[in-house]
Amino acid sequence: MTQLYLVRHGQTQWSMTGQYTSVSDIELTDEGRVQAERLRTRLNPADFGLVLSSPRRRACATAELAGFTPEIDPNLAEWFYGDFEGMTPAQINQVIPDWQIWHQDPPGGETATEVVARFNRVVTRVRDSGVDKAICFSHGHALRVLALCWIGLDVKYGGSFPLDTASVSVLGADQSIAAILRWNT
Repeated sequence: MTQLYLVRHGQTQWSMTGQYTSVSDIELTDEGRVQAERLRTRLNPADFGLVLSSPRRRACATAELAGFTPEIDPNLAEWFYGDFEGMTPAQINQVIPDWQIWHQDPPGGETATEVVARFNRVVTRVRDSGVDKAICFSHGHALRVLALCWIGLDVKYGGSFPLDTASVSVLGADQSIAAILRWNT
């Protein structure tokens, strides 16, 4: 089975403040650029037969600063937060107490069913690619859903898989069973 590397984009102003960022095309901070450049010491573009990125600038810039030339795959875009775009969890909880994306769809946004369908397309694409290693540059919630789709778990478990900015995770197989091999390194 193909090994799939997941890279969350580097730091942005909104990732620092915890604001939900999907369609807003936020740039990397100076620290986010440094984080992305540091990935060069951990990832060799020549090792990957398939290189994909979300269309958002923060993901593309992370890929490019890490030395990659990604193919844009719109399926790798972040979960669309609808009315909650740009809000922090504390602000959202003032509107809907105890709301979490993993258990309730965002008003005016993408449903969990829609997001899972998108990321199942990515899983199929990667598994059908025939390459030994693939890499995806994307976003915090998006990559958690991708990992859950890879191993066949319900999206409601996404809160148990936090991801830091510019982190690397690896999906693959353990004795022919889809597995998370490394997480949030």
